Amino acid sequence: MKKVTLPELGEGIGEAVVSFWHFNEGDTVKKDDDIVELATDKATFNVPASESGVIKKILRREGESVKVGEVLAELA
Repeated sequence: MKKVTLPELGEGIGEAVVSFWHFNEGDTVKKDDDIVELATDKATFNVPASESGVIKKILRREGESVKVGEVLAELA
């Protein structure tokens, strides 16, 4: 199981808010597909899949805050 985590965002930025999931649980993604959009007070950005797989579980829903390093979803 591969975990999709919130990457380092830059100096002084420790969290972001999930804006939009581009895929649902059970969907197949390819490496580098943008799977989730996140927002900080300074920018909006997408997190790509680090490998191909199936989204088994989405752990953070739209509108939820996530800290750097926390798991957003699990891929199988």
